[in-house]
Order: sequence, then structure tokens, then C-alpha cells
Amino acid sequence: MTDRPRLLLLDGHSLAYRAFYALPVENFSTTGGQPTNVVYGFANMLANVLRDERPTHVAVAFDVSRRTFRTEAYPEYKAGRARSPAEFHDQLALLDRLLAAMNITALRVEGYEADDVIATLAAAAESGGFEVLVSTGDRDALQLVSPDVTVLYFYRTATDVIRYTPELVEEKYGLTPRQYPDFAALRGDPSDNLPGIPGIGEKTAARWIREFGSLAELLDRAGEVRGKAGEKLRAALGTVRLNRRLTELVRDVDLPVGPGDLGRRPYDLPAFAALLDELEFRNASLRQRLFAADPGGGAATPGPGPTPGAEAEAGAPARPLRGRELGPGELPGWLGTRAGAAGAPVGLAADLAWQRGEGEITRIALATGDGYAAAFEPARMTAADERAFTAWLADEERPKALHDVKALLRGFDARGWRLGGVAVDTALAAYLLLPGLAAYGIADLSARYLGRRPAADGPAGLMLRARAVLDLAGRFGDELAGTGMDEMLREVELPLSALLARMERTGVFVDEPLLHELDRRFADAMERAAGEAAQIAGHPFNPGSTKQLQQVLFEELGLPRTKKIKSGHSTDLDALTWLAGQTDNGLPQILLRHRDQSRLRMTVAGLIREIGADRRIHTTFQQTVAATGRLTSTEPNLQVIPIRTGEGRLIRRAFLPGEGFASILTADYGQLELRIMAHLSRDLILLEAFASGEDLHTTMAARVFGVAAGSVTPDMRRKIKAMSYGLAYGLSAFGLAKQLGIAVAEARPLMDAYFERFGGVRDYLDHVVEEARRTGYTRTVLGRRRYLPHLSSENRQRRETAERMALNAPIQGSAADIVKIAMLRVDEALAAAGLRTRPLLQVHDEIVFEVAPGERDRAAELVHDRMTTAYPVSVGLEVAIGTGADWNAAAH
Repeated sequence: MTDRPRLLLLDGHSLAYRAFYALPVENFSTTGGQPTNVVYGFANMLANVLRDERPTHVAVAFDVSRRTFRTEAYPEYKAGRARSPAEFHDQLALLDRLLAAMNITALRVEGYEADDVIATLAAAAESGGFEVLVSTGDRDALQLVSPDVTVLYFYRTATDVIRYTPELVEEKYGLTPRQYPDFAALRGDPSDNLPGIPGIGEKTAARWIREFGSLAELLDRAGEVRGKAGEKLRAALGTVRLNRRLTELVRDVDLPVGPGDLGRRPYDLPAFAALLDELEFRNASLRQRLFAADPGGGAATPGPGPTPGAEAEAGAPARPLRGRELGPGELPGWLGTRAGAAGAPVGLAADLAWQRGEGEITRIALATGDGYAAAFEPARMTAADERAFTAWLADEERPKALHDVKALLRGFDARGWRLGGVAVDTALAAYLLLPGLAAYGIADLSARYLGRRPAADGPAGLMLRARAVLDLAGRFGDELAGTGMDEMLREVELPLSALLARMERTGVFVDEPLLHELDRRFADAMERAAGEAAQIAGHPFNPGSTKQLQQVLFEELGLPRTKKIKSGHSTDLDALTWLAGQTDNGLPQILLRHRDQSRLRMTVAGLIREIGADRRIHTTFQQTVAATGRLTSTEPNLQVIPIRTGEGRLIRRAFLPGEGFASILTADYGQLELRIMAHLSRDLILLEAFASGEDLHTTMAARVFGVAAGSVTPDMRRKIKAMSYGLAYGLSAFGLAKQLGIAVAEARPLMDAYFERFGGVRDYLDHVVEEARRTGYTRTVLGRRRYLPHLSSENRQRRETAERMALNAPIQGSAADIVKIAMLRVDEALAAAGLRTRPLLQVHDEIVFEVAPGERDRAAELVHDRMTTAYPVSVGLEVAIGTGADWNAAAH
């Protein structure tokens, strides 16, 4: 690096096209249906180049339209290109918003292309003493290369970059960069619809330029070129001259800015963070790299002293802190002076070093509302320090604001410290206010709501994080009270954090040898399936390779074509299932079996990988992931352990009671979503169906099909069961048809008949959507909100997706609320009864317990009572209890 200014110029359209065709659009879209592959790929390339090149100045140039001075000279210029797909065009406005939030200048000039704008700025910057970098996927930019101009050519993905210097251009083409447009004029460019000379390739074109020195000299002396090649050249003189005019980049476009005006500026952090959340960019690496590229750093720094005043507004700098790192023996005095006042909240942040099942706290920081902060290391605490801190930490009268209480509790519990007086968990508060955000980290929330991004490292950074927690707590507390969800935080989510932290630390004991045996079993089954597939294909191939599957299925065997995707035709699960029903060839069914065994093996491998030294698996429960309020789990994801197949249930056999415990108890809500639907809709016939005590789906099928209950066939029952549960998930006629394997023309009348019999359900669902359209959100039985701004979108796909979410959210969210209340009440009851039986897992509508010897009957009684009375549902709550030697044996 030198002290020279460094200008980075990006060809926006070129890089956007690279992103569009590198990332399948079907894999990159928001839950509302907005495609994001272009902006995701572009952001990835931009983050990498900003990190790697550290430019002082940046601009992005875009094409305006296809009408330029080149099309006026040659109307067929780029005429062969298909129009940009709508999924591409719709994302250009998102790129503009991204660049605006990053304070990066975007340029468009009517009549010129992006690379003309780049050439003009590069020329001006070069003459002004800048070092210039041109980031593009267009080889025409190679003519700009010089000792001061380097072209970063992206040829495949965000990491596939060639750095074109003068030396590399000469090595690759045998020409100088100044000769490159001469060469390009001879070669032609099919992508721009510029014809080359028939029969003349790149090697001959480059040799001619080397021999004659320039295209002008070659054309003047074209008669000297002998043979057929010379005849072809002379026949194409007009074409070559026109190509030369069109391939030369313009270096004097009239621009509103010059290189000196393009200096990097700090991000508009609230707008930037909000956009990443809107785009649902959850990739932590990408977010981190994008934020790290902020030239303003986004981080406040501790100042010389406190500055009292109003709470920080979004976009405002943090008030300076008087912060310092405390040595041994200083903590009691600081707590007594700065954090001793009852009623005044204190922000607390901590650094944790994670190991399986444990979180060790390495540093703690506290921040007060009057601008003071302190940081200290638990490992250096004296006995007096620890007494003072643990007394303050446990004091219910000393309110504390924290971020991700559950993670902190695991660290506190490991040291035997008790946490009391939690006023706000800023992660949970943000989740309640805006469920579905891409990230709930303190740095992300601080950027979005406070306009600053605390430094991540060291005592100073930790003190700033504690201050950010305190500022966010003040803001979120008022907003929660305004929405009525402050009670949800206080009575449900915060207590649940403590319970989940305990469940994570406890973990669940597993039979490791059995898991290894299952791993081998599934691997053998995969190998057998691959062998059977090879026999049908006539040769071995990789069943996990999309490219090889496409070749075998559609080219070699000529099976019916599935839906078109960018790489050919789909071979995903849905495609193979459809294909299995369309042909007598046994290969699709074998491939489905191979895929199922592969999924089972991956599940087992994930479990084995997470076994701790105590032979227990310590999953991490996530409270802020599912927008409906449902809990999820990671490392490993226990939600994916199958239960409906025999082989899937084998995995549950590996979950056992640990040492000192006698059995596993499972408690599972029955038909929870349908009971909530009946409760919310007040549909009389559905209420009667529950009250009858008969099999619910049979009773409902009899109503829909107009037959006696004894005449309901298994197929009738299956269809109505799918319909009922599907409605709880916002199922459409298309979705129902796909799930049942029937035509949409058959599914739609079935839905009509269902709603004719259950008119209350129909009216309730209609009301939910209309109410959400009016207010902007749905509500659960406890008042949990889910915001759905796309309900009013002009884009039909996004609007319909939002409508399905509106149908889904109240029922699924209410189910989540009830399960959480049940967990808390059961745990409380077990403790009050003095039992050692404890909850281990929560999966879907099921809670799994580890039962102490002699406690089975009493524990089962308490669990059943507290779960069935968790919430007053009009048709009652049904809970099935089972106990056994392992999770599978405890099934009911």
C-alpha cells in the first residue's frame, strides 16, 4: 500500500449479471417472494473487493438503457441479447438502495454505457495521481490497463478474480492494453453482436496486430496479407472499422463528479442495517464483511467524560463514555458509586468463550445511564470483588439490561452466579417488535436503531456494547409497552430464556455406539441404492450430483422433463417424486431412497459431531429465529429428527436417560393447531366434531363428503386431514394438490366443499387477512404480533405470500405461545413438588423429560395437568404422555 489515493470503479451492470447467473434465483428470495440473488451476489463481490483493496474513493457505474451512441452508429449493436429477466430488473432498485445506504456514488449517463463512465473517471484519476482499480466482468475494460490502472476481472463467482496488469495482458494475449481494442475489432464480440471475420480466430487476429503494430496499419496494408486469410480480411474491412469505433471506450463523458468527489463516506447505518434485514441476509460472514467495510467504522469511542442528555436517536453518535478497565479490588467501590442506585437500569455485556455445553465468561462490562462504564475480568476478581458483584447481580431491585440473556445465563450458571432483576433482553425485545429480522446481534441492532456499531474487541469495545444495550433497552421498553407486548417479554420470553439455558447446560444423554452403528447402516443403504441406480443407468454415477442426474435421467434415459432451472431441469425432491409417478422406470424411486438414506446419515453425523465429553448432546435453542414464535434448535438441529418412518425412529432410540435417571417421558399436544383453529374461528360444526369424541378427521371427512362416518374411506380421511392442517399453514389449492398428488382442478372443489361445511373457518380466515391488511400485523392469543407489510404490495406473488403468512401466523404463533407457557408451568410444578425430573428437549409440540427413579407417575400427572391447562382453549387441550427406556420407546 502507498499513500496515493486509490479509486475503485465498479461496472454495476456487468457485476450484477455475473451475480444473477452465478446464483440460482430459486435459492435466493425473501419469505415475501422478493428475488435477491443479484443484490446478494453483488454485495458479496463488493464486500470482498472493499476488504481486499481498501480503496479511498469508490463509484459504481450502471447502464441507463440500450440506446447509446453505439446503437445510433450500428442499430444491431447488442441486438442479439435477450431482454433482462424481470427477476433481474426488479433488483436494480435494491442495488441503488444498497449503494445509497453505503454512501457509494452510483452513476448513469444517458447515451453511454457504464464502461464509458468508468473509462472517463479512470483517465481523469490516472492523470490526477490516483491508483485506479476497475472491477468488472467485461473484457473491454482491458484497454484501460496501465501501470496505474488494474482491472479486477470477475469471471465466475465473488472469489474468482483475475488481476489484469499490463504484464498479464501481454502474457495472455501477446498484446499491450493499448492494442487490445484493435484485437477486439478483428475478433468481434458475439455478446455485443459485433461480427468477427469469418474463419479468423483469436490467434490470427493477435498475430496480425503484433506484426503490423496496430489495426490502422494492418488495414492500410491489408493487401500484404496473403492467401485466403488476406481475402477474408479485405472482404471485412468495413466491418472491422466499425467494430473498432464501437469497441473504443469513451474517456471524455460529461460527468457531474470527478475522482476527487468520490471519497469514501460513513454508511447510513440505520438504513443499511434495515435493508440487510429486509433482504433477509442472514449469512453472518457476509454481514460482517459488509459492516467491516464501513469507512466510518460505525463504532463510537469512549470519550473523556459523560455527557448527560436525551437517549440517542437513530443516526446520532453515542454520547461519550467515561469508561475504564477495573483492576482487582476496584469493583466494590465502582458498584457502590455508579451502579448502586435502585431503579436506575445498568447495561451489562460480556465476552464468552464457548465449549460444548458451557459458556465461560472472560470479560464483563457495565454501563450506566449517566455516561459511566467499567470492564473487568472474572479471572482477576478478588473474593471481595466476587461477593460484591454476585450480590449486585442477584439483586432483584437492581434492574439490568442485557442482550441474549440465555447465553449469559449459561456463563453465569457455570460460575454458580444467580441473575436477578432483568428488566430487558434487547435481543428478545427486538424479536417481539420485529419478528423475522435477519439478525438480532447487538451490533446489528445498534446500527439499525442507534446509528452506531460498537467495536467488537477489547475492554473499550465491550463497554460500548454495554452502553448500546442500555440505549436500546430504553427505546425497546417504550415500544413494547405501546404494543402491549411488554407482558409477553416479562412473563413468557424472559423466564423461558432461563429454562432453556438450563436445558442447554443439562443436555441429553445419547448412546454413541448406536449412533455409529446407524451411521454405518445408512451408509450401506446409500451404497446399495447407488448400485441399483448404476444397474438401471448402465454405468456408475453419483446420485448426489445434479449434473450427473440430469444427464442420466433426461439425456440417457429420456425420462419426462421436470421444471426448468438454470442448470437444466430440476432433480430436487419434488421433481423426483413427480417423476416417480410419471414413469414405470424404477430409477426415480431408487434415487428417492438414496436421498432419504443420505438425509438420515447426515442427521446422525450431526448428532455424533456434537457429543460432549459428558456423552450428552447440548443443543442450542433459538428463541429469535422463527417469525411465528416457535422454538428452533441448532448444533444440532433436533427438529429434523424424523418420527414418521421406522428408520427415522431408530435415531430416537439413541436418546436415553443419563446416569441417576430411570426413564424418558414424552408429552405431546394432540391436534394443537386444529384446536386453536376451532377456538379462534368458533365454527359450530368444528366445535361439534371435537365434542363428539370420535376420530376428528373421520368426523370432518363425513361432513365434507356427505357420508356416514362408517363410510369414510382412508383416502377421504387423508385428504381432509391434509386440508385441515394445511389451512393452519396457509395452504392454497395448488399446495393442497401438490401435497395430495392430485390435480388443482380436483383440489379446488375439495377446498370449496370444506369451506361450505365449515363456514366459520372460512369467515375467520377471511377476517384474519383483512384485519392484518388494515393494521399491518396479525396477533396470537397472547398478543404476539407478526408484521406483514407486503399485504398491500402491488406485486401479486409477494401479496399472496403475505396472505398465506397472515393465515398461518395466528394459529402457529398461538401454538408456540401455548407450548412456551406449558414449559414454564410444568417446570415450576416439578420444582414445587421437589422432583428431580427435568425437561430436556422441546421439539414441535412435544416436550421430552428425563425422569428420576420413583417419580414417573407423579411427574406424568403434573406434566399432564399443567400442559392441558396452559391456556383456556374452548375445545380443551389434549396431551398424550408416554414413558420408556429411550425417546422412541416413550412414544405414545
